[in-house]
Amino acid sequence: MARKANNSFFLEEWLRTVSGSSVSGDLVKQNSAPSARSIIQAWSEIRESLQNQNFDSRYLQALRALVSSESTIHVADPQAKLLISILAFQDVSLPSESYTLVLRLLYVWIRKAFRPSQALVGVAVQAIRGVVDDRRNLQPALVAQSVLVSGAFACVPSLSGDVKVLCLELLCRLLEEEYSLVGSQEELVPVVLAGIGYALSSSLDVHYVRLLDLLFGIWLKDEGPRGTVTYGLMILHLIEWVVSGYMRSNSINKMSLFANEVLETSKEKYAVFAVFMAAAGVVRASTAGFSSGAQSLEISKLRNSAEKRIEFVAQILVSNGNVVTLPTTQREGPLLKCFAIALARCGSVSSSAPLLLCLTSALLTQVFPLGQIYESFCNAFGKEPIGPRLIWVREHLSDVLFKESGAISGAFCNQYSSASEENKYIVENMIWDFCQNLYLQHRQIAMLLCGIEDTLLGDIEKIAESSFLMVVVFALAVTKQWLKPIVSKERKMETSVKILVSFSCVEYFRHIRLPEYMETIREVISCVQENDAPCVSFVESIPAYDSLTNPKDLFTQRIKYEWSRDDVQTSRILFYLRVIPTCIGRLSASAFRGVVASTMFLKVARASHTLLAAFLSSAKESEEDERTQFKEQLVFYYMQRSLEVYPEITPFEGLASGVATLVQHLPAGSPAIFYSVHSLVEKASTFSTESLQGRKSDPGNQILELLLRLVSLVDIQVLPYLMKSLAQLVIKLPKERQNVVLGELYGQVAESDDVIRKPSLVSWLQSLNYLCSNNRTEVLASGSTIDTSNQLAARL
Repeated sequence: MARKANNSFFLEEWLRTVSGSSVSGDLVKQNSAPSARSIIQAWSEIRESLQNQNFDSRYLQALRALVSSESTIHVADPQAKLLISILAFQDVSLPSESYTLVLRLLYVWIRKAFRPSQALVGVAVQAIRGVVDDRRNLQPALVAQSVLVSGAFACVPSLSGDVKVLCLELLCRLLEEEYSLVGSQEELVPVVLAGIGYALSSSLDVHYVRLLDLLFGIWLKDEGPRGTVTYGLMILHLIEWVVSGYMRSNSINKMSLFANEVLETSKEKYAVFAVFMAAAGVVRASTAGFSSGAQSLEISKLRNSAEKRIEFVAQILVSNGNVVTLPTTQREGPLLKCFAIALARCGSVSSSAPLLLCLTSALLTQVFPLGQIYESFCNAFGKEPIGPRLIWVREHLSDVLFKESGAISGAFCNQYSSASEENKYIVENMIWDFCQNLYLQHRQIAMLLCGIEDTLLGDIEKIAESSFLMVVVFALAVTKQWLKPIVSKERKMETSVKILVSFSCVEYFRHIRLPEYMETIREVISCVQENDAPCVSFVESIPAYDSLTNPKDLFTQRIKYEWSRDDVQTSRILFYLRVIPTCIGRLSASAFRGVVASTMFLKVARASHTLLAAFLSSAKESEEDERTQFKEQLVFYYMQRSLEVYPEITPFEGLASGVATLVQHLPAGSPAIFYSVHSLVEKASTFSTESLQGRKSDPGNQILELLLRLVSLVDIQVLPYLMKSLAQLVIKLPKERQNVVLGELYGQVAESDDVIRKPSLVSWLQSLNYLCSNNRTEVLASGSTIDTSNQLAARL
């Protein structure tokens, strides 16, 4: 990036771009494709105005046209001389804006000129001094452009030392005397910084320390600009650009001087954030590569000094702000923001405890300030307008800090990987607590805002979704540290359970399939499956049933709570239902009964049926009788709960899977199987005959198809009851549907190789076919009220 800036014409524009500044610095609206005719005409207007000494609106419009085309035009020495002549006029009153525009064109000249005239530059400096000495002309934009062009003059290698000294003196005097003007307009700050950057890149050492004092001290002035993340990034990349120039030109003296004045000496008159960002800029510049010999040694010293300064600032934050408790004060917040973005931009930095703790705090309070957002909205809900908070959230989404959250998370994980075991444990708990709080607080905000402020809720969830990605990447880094053979079983199990519980808390925000997520899940589940204790610990972390259906939180007193609308909570429970089957063999029947059973059918989702199937097919030798008994008890509740909300909530695929599993894994002749068959037949009877003969996807027809499938699945003790119940159902179907059902049954029986079951099925099918082929209308018309059930009983 430093090389890119070096090849750029305008340093201030590059600073705006790399800092993510949304404030335009254009003096006039840019014209990307000016015509040659319009450019020629503009210069002609300026020349004519100078000759006639008549600087009217046409003259001003000509200057604006040229400045609007600054990226494409080239200002030659004769044209620069024309511009300098305008600045030198003493007896004619010029529009105040024209001075700023003329200076801008002189800046275009000096930045694009291959070898500008030394004499012409000297005259230009004197003319600029004359303009700024007249305080009537002083405007913020004029001061900023004067600083910029003076710095650009001083940066030209071919100019003499005397001319450069004049430029540097003018620049320093302007900033020392008129800093309040510069600080009054945000768009001028990158212009001034670029001017200082050019000056620092001058071949002279004259006024060097004075320039550093201005760069790092102006932020502490009462009327100077205020330190922000955007300005911090400008300083970072400005110093990167300057120091990269020192490295390329082998300016060892300047590197040494910069290190001594900025990095190795603490000065009260220097803003901490500015020095910190400058140190990060040095680190970034040093990663471009090292030369050999003395230069390489000096660059290494410079980088070491920068890293020590970064750690020193982190230590200040740790000792003063106690970042482990997540500070959010006005003083610490901006510095933490700079901390996060700087470590993301400057590349690899030697690991230290203060750096890790500061970066953790920055992530959890500044990059993802969800705690502050939730608290603010909950306190103000129903009392204050929501508009200002919507703007606050929108601004954070567009902020460069949030946009680089991925890079910041990467830097955080790199610091974590090299930390001591004690600090790793501290940071892990900070992240896991963040997940828990995110779950609890987002439940509240989602219930409060859903259907009322959906746009605002969506913006908040964008921040939360990004924090989910951070949690996943961090959790993967944690598994690589602790889920290794050399780590104790206790530490591995504790870590695995905490990751699973944390993932359950942020499950609501998982909208894409992440390889890092899948890898982490596989690693921790593999560890949990090795022992009963972590499995039980994970299951016991499920929120209690009462807290799910009737929470006593303060926010539920402000709204009418309906657990079925609590999507955040539902996502968490579904996560548990999906994970528990992977370790169901480690879970005792008592643990399943006490924690899982009451919760698994709160919402009868597909995961509930999968979990039931896993439990019914599981075995644990130490409690075989107790487990079997509970399985049968559970099936009664399962059938009742599933069918009462079928088809509205219960998915048929899940129901079919659960029923197939229970008939295969419960003991032969189990009352629970009889009850299941009875419940299915009873449910099928509630559907109209149209539903039972319609499309295969119709709910009633699906139940009938499931009953037909059970003919070849239930044990021989239950089969007679199933055949009788199924026949009672089939006999009531219309003729066409009866034929289809009989055809399916004949196909099943024909393909069956079950020598025990097949004879009974053949006899039953013949009787069922006979009853279906009878003309029931004629039977009823004969005056005989034949009970079909009795007929079936007699024949079957």
